[in-house]
Amino acid sequence: MTKKNRLIYLPLGGAGEIGMNMYLYGYGPKDKERFILVDVGVTFPDMDTTPGVDLIMADPSYIVERADRLEAIIITHAHEDHVGAIGLLYPQLQAPIYCRKFTAAIARNKMERNGQNPDHVHDVDVWPAQITAGPFTLGFMPIAHSIPEASALVIDTPAGRVIHSGDFKTDPTPMVGDPFDPELVRDIAKDGVLALICDSTNIFSKGKGRSELDISPAIHELMETASGMVVATTFGSNVARLKTLAQAAADSGRQVVVVGRAMDTMIKNAFATGVMTDFPPILDVEEALSVPRGQLLVLATGSQGERRAATAGLARGKYRGLSLKAGDTFLFSSKTIPGNEISVSYILNQLAEKGVNVIDDTSGLYHVSGHANRPDLEYMHELCNPQMVIPMHGQYRHLREHAEAAIALGREGIIAPNGTMLDLAKKGKHVGSIETGRTYLDGKPLIGAMDGIVRERLQMAMRGHVLVSLVIEEDGELLDGSWVQTVGLPNDTRVDGGLDGQLEDEIDKVLARASKKTLASDEGIETLVVRTSNQVCNNIIGKKPVCTVLINRLMVE
Repeated sequence: MTKKNRLIYLPLGGAGEIGMNMYLYGYGPKDKERFILVDVGVTFPDMDTTPGVDLIMADPSYIVERADRLEAIIITHAHEDHVGAIGLLYPQLQAPIYCRKFTAAIARNKMERNGQNPDHVHDVDVWPAQITAGPFTLGFMPIAHSIPEASALVIDTPAGRVIHSGDFKTDPTPMVGDPFDPELVRDIAKDGVLALICDSTNIFSKGKGRSELDISPAIHELMETASGMVVATTFGSNVARLKTLAQAAADSGRQVVVVGRAMDTMIKNAFATGVMTDFPPILDVEEALSVPRGQLLVLATGSQGERRAATAGLARGKYRGLSLKAGDTFLFSSKTIPGNEISVSYILNQLAEKGVNVIDDTSGLYHVSGHANRPDLEYMHELCNPQMVIPMHGQYRHLREHAEAAIALGREGIIAPNGTMLDLAKKGKHVGSIETGRTYLDGKPLIGAMDGIVRERLQMAMRGHVLVSLVIEEDGELLDGSWVQTVGLPNDTRVDGGLDGQLEDEIDKVLARASKKTLASDEGIETLVVRTSNQVCNNIIGKKPVCTVLINRLMVE
């Protein structure tokens, strides 16, 4: 290594929020670094801030502009916030993708669904196997999480070894997937770790994390004592939890139904890749309709209140012929991700109105987190003994608390939110900042957060919309008056002609008084009409709606 070479760490997403993870590492002279990209995830929209948007992902512009120097894309595990955008963003990135077998199956599925060649996804073996990507040598360290085959990354560079924890927990008995192996971590770290880039999700949870095995007795008891049909929702990717729920149901004489594409896909891929070898028989929905309600367990997607998932459908009324009745039991075997509280609460209320017995995570009996709590994070620090700890995967308050925890234990703790460029070869020195943002999937196209489309949609949602159509003759006169249609605005019947009529009358009067110079200019007419629309609507309904003016000019030959 020469003094001119830098070892760059640059989070593009996931450091300052929970979701849409995307982390960039680079090595080489300034502006000539070779890069690897770790994770290409998504987060989900809400109607308050991103109406109509389908998915949200980090803005990859920085690495897209340097894609000729991108050596590889590395996926740590198959959760949506780590792999969900791979098929959407791959055309801009065009680098080989490396991940473990189960994750690779999910990644290939996402590539195919978006018209990309799945052969760009390559399976890798676990540590001590390694791959080479430019100046980087990488190994996949198996680690426990709430999905099979999660991995921390061992990233070797000429400047030293970096451990990128990915999402993890210190669970010795995860039921499905790899247990946490402290001796493996200690062995990997024994020759020195330059930096630990570490999960921060549960830094505020002060108690030691629990094992997936711990909740099995409570779930078995629930299945035996619950009334009516039991519906359970959890993260579709939590194959271990799905197996625990299904086995408890089967042991208590219930038959299992799975509704929701995400769960079905995960279970099938778990079998196909060998990470799961047994699971109770699954009934088709059509078969389940003829089974007595008290003998059914329905595993349903949508634990985070997703409006198109099975849980929301059941809460509204029916989903694929299944419906809930008073006395049925609904179990949320999951934790609500920050930001999803409103949508989940709405579903809880809908279920309560139906007389359904709702059991959530309040008791802690039916869910354990897939992320390390504060004592577990501190244990990871001890095992790795890094020169510096750089928190990732969390809101800013998580990053700060985690950095302070590292400092309290005598280590360097560095806060690096999205867009912060650090040189790890120089003790994590801040060497630059870039603008980071979001990319939206809006139907089929990908759009930037600053493109204005979502902002316009929000403005129309909050203010309503006025459409004004004008036909202007060659001499500048208005032909047959203006035509107005309002959308999303109250039409006050106490007003003569309603709001539409009042707007038409006032716009006609204003244009009749306008100068020839104003009428000769489309821009001048638009300014006049928008101002008039604002005044009329504000006087009548107290709002200034978005106004669109269509101007057609008749030309006489």
